[in-house]
Amino acid sequence: MAQQRLKNKIFLDSGDPAETREILSTFGFLDGQTTNPSLIAKNPDTTGKKFGKKDLLEFYRKVVAEISLLIPQGSVSIEVYADAHTSAEEMFKQGKEFNTWISNAHIKYPTTAAGLEAAEKSVKDGMKVNMTLVFSQAQAAAVYAATKGAKKGDVFVSPFVGRLDDRGEKGMDLIANIVKMYKQGDGHVEVLTASVRSLSHMAEAVNFGSDIITAPLKILKEWHEQITNDKSQITNRFQNSNLKPIPFKTIDINRSWNEYDIHHELTDKGIERFAADWNSLIL
Repeated sequence: MAQQRLKNKIFLDSGDPAETREILSTFGFLDGQTTNPSLIAKNPDTTGKKFGKKDLLEFYRKVVAEISLLIPQGSVSIEVYADAHTSAEEMFKQGKEFNTWISNAHIKYPTTAAGLEAAEKSVKDGMKVNMTLVFSQAQAAAVYAATKGAKKGDVFVSPFVGRLDDRGEKGMDLIANIVKMYKQGDGHVEVLTASVRSLSHMAEAVNFGSDIITAPLKILKEWHEQITNDKSQITNRFQNSNLKPIPFKTIDINRSWNEYDIHHELTDKGIERFAADWNSLIL
């Protein structure tokens, strides 16, 4: 694996430690792993099972603890449960608990008003955060503003490029736009390209300078095979499509986070999906 050629960190998007082991065997390294309620619901050990709420949290804890042992120098993102009614205080309380599970946690909050308030408290409390379900520059600007004072590496912003593609927008344009916007800042927020669906997404994320790329096992294995056999793969495989471009917007990232228009319907839908997948496991 030509890791030395890349400045980007590579994460696995999975709730299954067996996949962590497979990638470590294939790549020889892994910089981190992202988990969420939907990925935990896909873990083979949940198939056909129902859990009490405490038992489900204990299952999640054991999963991330196992992953943490496999990549002790990496980051492991643990997502709080949130639905449309979950308050900032409830999210923060979960985040504080989850942060005790492992020493290398990034706590995932949705990029909503409640999630940003929880993130602001978390950063002040010394926790690391990963702001998820990002679909706009304004949301990324709010993440920057809410987490001022954090050290580089302590805050990730996770734009979901595949879900933008799904509705006809070129999700990778958002990555390029956020990377460009953040150049006016202090560098404390790292861009994590998420919802990666293709080798094109991987190649463009590398080219655009995304700090981190997280992808499912299948994509990472295909990518490894391609760059092993064709070293030009990293920069030359781009998507030819009719997706609608997402234009860059000039946004001042030094305002208060609650001054930005952060609402996005895909964030709402993402929260609903994660909550439904989590609740599907509960007795």
